[in-house]
Amino acid sequence: MEVRGEEIRKQIAALASPRIEERHEAISNLRETGTPAISPLITALAEAGDNDRRWYAAIALAKIGESSVAPLIAAMREHDSREFRRYAAATLGEIGIPAIESLIAAMASDDRELRGFLSQALCRIGVPAVEPLRQRLNDADEILRSCATLTLWQMGEAGLPTIVEHAEKEE
Repeated sequence: MEVRGEEIRKQIAALASPRIEERHEAISNLRETGTPAISPLITALAEAGDNDRRWYAAIALAKIGESSVAPLIAAMREHDSREFRRYAAATLGEIGIPAIESLIAAMASDDRELRGFLSQALCRIGVPAVEPLRQRLNDADEILRSCATLTLWQMGEAGLPTIVEHAEKEE
């Protein structure tokens, strides 16, 4: 189903409706629209004047799913707004398993704050991210090794045994 830009804008505007039913319907419609809604939703997330609007744009992106991952990570590189990055990271964490490899690969960035938000997304995903992070503990890229270790540490009970096991093997 081809959806015109005007319909997408209308649905994004409905995310700010005072009626929760309209917001939920807009999320459903945007999910059905899929890929064509991603860029306008990312723009809405970046330009939102309040956390409610960010929240509903983030939910719509998460519902669209895997096709939102690469554009969201690219937008996180471009936008240094902490609020934007926080909601984008939460969205990626909600998308879950399909986002893991892209999140880890994006940690090879010189942007420390960006790496922190990417780590938060991986922590939100939790146990499914442990093995892919473990595989990066011996990565040739020092930043990725460090990020993998710190993210596993931040995961607490889910990630700490992996760090301990890796340290024991190196001894």
